[in-house]
Amino acid sequence: MDWPAIQSRLGCAADGQPGPKTYTAIIAALAGRPQTMLQALGQALAAHLPSYDISDNALRLANFLGQACHETEGFRYLREIWGPTPAQKGYEGRKDLGNTVPGDGMRYMGRGIFQITGRANYGSMGQRLGVDLEGQPALAETPDIAVRTACEYWKSRALSGLADTGQEDTITRRINGGTNGMDKRRALVVRAKALLS
Repeated sequence: MDWPAIQSRLGCAADGQPGPKTYTAIIAALAGRPQTMLQALGQALAAHLPSYDISDNALRLANFLGQACHETEGFRYLREIWGPTPAQKGYEGRKDLGNTVPGDGMRYMGRGIFQITGRANYGSMGQRLGVDLEGQPALAETPDIAVRTACEYWKSRALSGLADTGQEDTITRRINGGTNGMDKRRALVVRAKALLS
């Protein structure tokens, strides 16, 4: 990627080193939101994407950010909006999610960029990150942990390889479990590619 050119278009210092200001500018442009609201996420993206090789090329980065933008409603929500809806009520007692204690459904609601859900997933992800997410589930909605859980999820599902080969709809299915918002996801990935070209 031609980082100086990307930074110049975004109004950042064109030093070729994508840091927090660059990532904040990218996600603000992608979501159509003010940069001031997104600085913590920009800082977390700059800190963690390189170590997961997600920022190695425009295809990976565009797919990650496009999916993230959709999942978070333009980087607005790092926690599931709780109704509870009928689907959310269904989290309660779901052994496949590890929700075995009354109240687990709400306690372990979807959090983070790619919405980890369920006691078992919080425990597993927390072990990978060395953070007690099972004991402190609200940590998963902090910008730093939200980015780290998304990076771990991306890595665990081998999504970089899919991005490299243009299998964007497969990425959606691996993140969403279906095709929810497919057209919007495609449009956001295209927009992210344009920002990074």
